[in-house]
Amino acid sequence: MNERSAGHATFVIRRSYAATPATVVHAFADPATKRRWFFEGEGWTVDEFTSSFEVGGREHSRFRFGNGPVMCNDTIYLEIVANKRIVFSYTMTVAGRPISASLGTLEFSADGEGTRLNYTEQAAFLDRLNEPGEREVGFRELFQALADEIERAPADA
Repeated sequence: MNERSAGHATFVIRRSYAATPATVVHAFADPATKRRWFFEGEGWTVDEFTSSFEVGGREHSRFRFGNGPVMCNDTIYLEIVANKRIVFSYTMTVAGRPISASLGTLEFSADGEGTRLNYTEQAAFLDRLNEPGEREVGFRELFQALADEIERAPADA
């Protein structure tokens, strides 16, 4: 591909969980828990996953679906407000080619006995190798996997 491009998009996902904000945030902060719901799933192989959940901390993952190309996700945590907000930036590559750079904001608020999650992503999609609609669908699937993980976990982990 000789023609280079960058498309920009923002999307918002709102979701409710039947768990406290502390429990939902724990699923992002705890490396073993996050690996289960965020990277592991039917057909996925996780080759590498490291996480340091702190401001300035980094998360790196290398994974693939089936016999597909290696994908990498490299994240930097920019702000963490306990049980309220996580702001991070991340890049994605497929077979060594950059496909996107994003800023993500997770906001958590108590909603009765549960949690309201608002996720906003602002992204640059590079060289038409990924599209905003695909990314939004992917995050909706991940947030369902998070709900499944929370249902399996003990209350207020």
